[in-house]
Amino acid sequence: MAGATPQLIKELRELTGAGMMDCKNALNETGGDIEKAVQALREAGLGKAAKKAGNVAAEGLIAIEINNNNTKAVILELNSQTDFVAKNENFINLTKEITAHALNSNISDAEALNASTIAGQEFQTYLAEKIATIGENLVARKLETIEGSVVNGYVHVTGRTGVILAAKCDEAAKEKTTALLRNIAMHASAMKPTVISYKDLDPAFVESENRAIRAEIEAENDELRRLGKPQKKIPDFVSKSQLTEEAIANAKAKFEEELKAQGKPEKIWANIIPGQIERFITDNTQLDTRFALLSQAYVMNDKQTVEQAIAEVDASIEITSYIRFELGEGIEKKEEDFAAEVAKQMGK
Repeated sequence: MAGATPQLIKELRELTGAGMMDCKNALNETGGDIEKAVQALREAGLGKAAKKAGNVAAEGLIAIEINNNNTKAVILELNSQTDFVAKNENFINLTKEITAHALNSNISDAEALNASTIAGQEFQTYLAEKIATIGENLVARKLETIEGSVVNGYVHVTGRTGVILAAKCDEAAKEKTTALLRNIAMHASAMKPTVISYKDLDPAFVESENRAIRAEIEAENDELRRLGKPQKKIPDFVSKSQLTEEAIANAKAKFEEELKAQGKPEKIWANIIPGQIERFITDNTQLDTRFALLSQAYVMNDKQTVEQAIAEVDASIEITSYIRFELGEGIEKKEEDFAAEVAKQMGK
């Protein structure tokens, strides 16, 4: 793979805010791999986390279909070449037809959808006829299905993001769970968690982010010191998955030493230390609050986490599946336009 090129340097600078020579060196060291270069800069304290500008904004719509008893849901990304067509009534109706077909035919993914028969036609023939009517290339790029004791979902008014969730719960809690899942889907649409629980985060990702976040804060503190401003606290950890019993015990011992040094009577330590431990956990789990749904502050009530909001409704509720689609997510940014991307996927 090639190293630094003017185009790659420009893109990396836009993504990270790092200097030109730093970007050039990172690209040369990683053979021109943008993602690796971003991480290398972050771990060196030279760049921020990549902005979302790295993905093209594909046009089209996200659509969902849920069965009558809220036990099964389908989510679809149907792409078009222009936003104008995505707002067309024929296109909107097409997304509804496809999601209903997938739900009723037990279709689980885009590959199965494209191999299916709809309205007595092969799906590709059916879609080709719609393309002729609508006047643009169309691609059913992504589709997923979930099932559970209760499912629900939400599509943002723009049609550019959508979420479906499944949960298990006691029979008596199903109605409450259905309403709750819609609210949590709205939360996830806005807050973009990638996993349900911190336990689902990849350990290698956690370790990599730990190094990168520490380096970012250290770089910020260098600037704060120069300006004579208070420095930020550098966390030891970034996820609850790292907070072993030993780590908590070490933190508690440190707090006890500090209280002793301050001359605080030992009899009041029990009133102080639990709050310090709680703050320690909060300070050392910032990755969870960014990526793990249950750890995020709930948008409907930011005084509690999503996990706490669920427990408040009913202790039997447990989220078992979570899928979020964002229009165009995962399509690489290239010099070619989206029409060319669609044509490529159509095999033309």
